[in-house]
Amino acid sequence: MNLIDTLNWRYAVKRMTSEKVSDEKVTEILEAINLTATSAGMQPFRVLVVSNPEIKEKLQAASFNPQVKESSHLLVFASYTHVSQTHVDEYIELVAKTRGIPVESLNDFKEKLSGFASMPEEFVKNWAARQAYIALGTAIVAAANLKVDSTPMEGFDNAAFDEILGLKEKGLQSAVILALGYRDEEADFLAKAKKVRVPLDELTITLN
Repeated sequence: MNLIDTLNWRYAVKRMTSEKVSDEKVTEILEAINLTATSAGMQPFRVLVVSNPEIKEKLQAASFNPQVKESSHLLVFASYTHVSQTHVDEYIELVAKTRGIPVESLNDFKEKLSGFASMPEEFVKNWAARQAYIALGTAIVAAANLKVDSTPMEGFDNAAFDEILGLKEKGLQSAVILALGYRDEEADFLAKAKKVRVPLDELTITLN
């Protein structure tokens, strides 16, 4: 299937079966997330992979969607609550090591990124969360490409998720979640429904 066919096949699944997604497919989705575009390439988020039934049960109690518990794997995109100079320094060292260049050659880039360390906390939180959403989009497409169903969700108690998963101690906050699994065509009222989208010429505005 080509990309458009794949995206037409995909929808936000409302009910999932008990079938498990293979470790190989989960890993491929995570690899795609790792390759997603982010501002300055900094990846100011982490992805928690939850498959433990007991943890999913606790998270379900803090969510409004049955997919949290029904999912094979629940991906929790947790964004940074702050960016420290240490974050910047470690990233610059990674760039230098990966590209085989001197750290000193990145001084100008480092100086620009160091500005994040002095930014207001609320600005950094919002910026980091937006980067997590970019990664979410990549994950949705990657899953569909593997014929793995998914459901992106904001309907959950962020504070409760943060506490259950111990995110505050890690300098993280839950931004958005993605359930991975397989559609239950008998229980899901949207399984056979046509996808509803505005016409392309209404969605897009071309400036010539």
